[in-house]
Amino acid sequence: MAAQNKLFHIIIFALVLLVAFPVEQANAQGLRVGFYKKTCPVAEKIIRTTTARYISRVPSLAAPILRMFFHDCFIRGCDASLLLNTTNSRRPAEKDTPPNQQLRGWQVIDAAKAAVEKRCPGVVSCADILALVTRDAVSLIKGPFWQVQTGRRDGRVSNANDVRGLPAPTDNITSLKRQFAAKGLSVKDLVVLSGGHTIGNSHCSSFTTRIYNFTGKGDADPSMDKNYVRQLKAKCKPRDTTTIVQMDPGSSKEFDAGYYNMVLKRRGLFESDSALLRDSSTQAYVQQQARTRSSTFFKDFSTSMIKLGNVGVLTGRAGDIRKKCAFVN
Repeated sequence: MAAQNKLFHIIIFALVLLVAFPVEQANAQGLRVGFYKKTCPVAEKIIRTTTARYISRVPSLAAPILRMFFHDCFIRGCDASLLLNTTNSRRPAEKDTPPNQQLRGWQVIDAAKAAVEKRCPGVVSCADILALVTRDAVSLIKGPFWQVQTGRRDGRVSNANDVRGLPAPTDNITSLKRQFAAKGLSVKDLVVLSGGHTIGNSHCSSFTTRIYNFTGKGDADPSMDKNYVRQLKAKCKPRDTTTIVQMDPGSSKEFDAGYYNMVLKRRGLFESDSALLRDSSTQAYVQQQARTRSSTFFKDFSTSMIKLGNVGVLTGRAGDIRKKCAFVN
């Protein structure tokens, strides 16, 4: 009997090993906090120091860098494909399409990459550098700080046609929910990440139709506050392509929950902002963040950014570690 029990326990132990081993292997191929702890332990410090040098001089760079990360992850996954330059005029890269031509901050990514390469050549991916620079840029303008999981590798393809899948300022709530769901992101992630519009500016051309010719009859979007429409018209003429306005007037350089107050007052700049009031769950979140003193926005934003950073990543032996972020090896 004792021998049978011993044999039984040996078999169970062996089965546990067989089950656990592939799980452990799978986890080893994924992202984790401190991925470069042994191969380049100073990487995150170097990246934060470099980012701080730029953001301290030009805090407004935080907003386009945040959008850069969002756009990269939404197009082909978080693989730094957005950073690649066009090398064939017949096949433009992602960065040369209208939604991305207005982005700024490329020099911050390049500087961080150069600094890390000098210390640890061929180790840290551009995809991870973009993720870390984004976190650091946001936290440096009084936004939340979150633990960035690293271990991404860089993609080899950047195609302008792929940008069609990027959420647009004119999208309605149905379209937004569908696009976020396709990336494995929830409705809560949608309303939380929309809060990134608390920083930064927009060109008038992104919303002039909304205030001058919403239905093709020379009218404004009736869902917008009329006083806000008048303010926008005073700044933006119908064919204005150069003027910029703050997306969250009064605090566009400081990360806070003020965006939700604007949306609740029907002063969301884009149709995609106003769309948050047309779904019961997103509307409830907007109301909660706008009306409470103990906002959960920072905590929620950190959680959603971690989820966003997991979208379509390349890990293990997939992809490359680029020597320069604008070019494939």
